[in-house]
Amino acid sequence: MPSNTLLPDLPLPAGIRSRIIENINGLTMHVLEAGYETAGRPCVLLLHGFPELAYSWRKVMPALAAAGYHVIAPDQRGYGRTTGWSANYDGALHPFRLMNLVRDALGVVFAFGHRSVDAVAGHDFGAIVAPWCALARPDVFRSVVIMSAPFAGPPTIPFDTVNHPARMTEDPVHRDLAALPRPRKHYQWYYSTREANADMYGAPQGLHDFLRAYYHHKSADWAANAPHPLQGWTATELAKLPTYYVMDRDKTMAQTVAEEMPSTTGITTNRWLPDDQLRVYSSEYARTGFQGGLQWYRCGTEGVNTPDLEVFSGRRIEVPSCFIAGRQDWGIYQRPGAIEAMQTTACADMRGCHLIDGAGHWVQQERPDEVNRLLLHFLQTAQTDH
Repeated sequence: MPSNTLLPDLPLPAGIRSRIIENINGLTMHVLEAGYETAGRPCVLLLHGFPELAYSWRKVMPALAAAGYHVIAPDQRGYGRTTGWSANYDGALHPFRLMNLVRDALGVVFAFGHRSVDAVAGHDFGAIVAPWCALARPDVFRSVVIMSAPFAGPPTIPFDTVNHPARMTEDPVHRDLAALPRPRKHYQWYYSTREANADMYGAPQGLHDFLRAYYHHKSADWAANAPHPLQGWTATELAKLPTYYVMDRDKTMAQTVAEEMPSTTGITTNRWLPDDQLRVYSSEYARTGFQGGLQWYRCGTEGVNTPDLEVFSGRRIEVPSCFIAGRQDWGIYQRPGAIEAMQTTACADMRGCHLIDGAGHWVQQERPDEVNRLLLHFLQTAQTDH
């Protein structure tokens, strides 16, 4: 477990402070906070994804604070300067299951003295946690913003099996991916392997350059990111995804993204993630490794989440909801049918589905002004109308 003592200060924008909060569901949680100067403000909770940090919200927090909100962004369980979790691959996965991540979110909200938040917003894997917060505790999480990863709803429990027995069949997609003329594998199942953390932590190009290539490959800066819907969860359709999602079978993630490393000019002219800001990520992951975040993926691929989530079978999010993503983000379509299900069945009060041109997967970093505009409009209308 990494230590959060004697660490250098983070280079934060004016108005954001860093705090360590004790006793959050067994964690000592590192939190970024803005809008703390005045008591009684409504709260917004921001949840990051992988491989990210609370720092990923640095361009959003000041705008929300300026609009009158108390803004909280934690390093989630398994990440950054939050401690109290184990990175042991052979350790218990139970603490990383989705419902415990919801409990973490609830704990940090209550620790700051809020009985509810006006919104919980999540990006990437945070966009998995955020809708489950809204589904499980709509009294606390009064609206939800889902960013980059559509929420398709809870898993279903087999129905009417007394009269029509269900046939249990194994998903053939992984076997079929491996059997393609160009053999492939799905990144979530790669992330679930014992080797994945070491592959990225010990990347041949170095950790900093690995993250540079990874962020570049999934951003709008990579010209080949031109997403479109897939026709189904089949090997031939999934093979249309870029290699950061459906990898070549015999390559690691470090090898995969190294092929798309931006040029020196591309790095020096990058405005949304200059090298000094990237250094925050590479320094933090150099301390912690990636296994904490990878445990989240294992809870999905190994079925650890399923029993908890099936309790909500047939339920939908009733609080106001909004989806924001980059138009150049393949994450919108990586799970075929998810974005359609989110808009038709998973969310009862979907207020908008916004795709921002010129942004890839890291939408709140690539196009923060447009994200802030959409967030503030949603917050104002959601609480007025709800």
